[in-house]
Amino acid sequence: MDSYMIAYYGGNQPASKEEGMAQMEKWKAWVKGLGETIINPGTPLMASKRVTASGIEDDTDPNAMKGFAVVKAESMDAAVEIAQSDPFLENGGTIRVSEMMEM
Repeated sequence: MDSYMIAYYGGNQPASKEEGMAQMEKWKAWVKGLGETIINPGTPLMASKRVTASGIEDDTDPNAMKGFAVVKAESMDAAVEIAQSDPFLENGGTIRVSEMMEM
């Protein structure tokens, strides 16, 4: 099986602590349901910088990458199917799935 990164972009913050807890419970259930398919269940990303040849700036894009997870899957289609079941999509976010190359 190959490894795939599920990258999280955008999304809405919970409106309340209770909503945040409910989202966390959905995420935990999703991870548990993936079983051994999950390699890294999720790594949230905090503040980021955008680095270009002309300089460095704070990344304030509301659709910036918010985190990632890594899963094992038989194919890109199978990895996309896993991503489609991710509760992050219920928060108005976008997911990008990328096959990871072993080095």
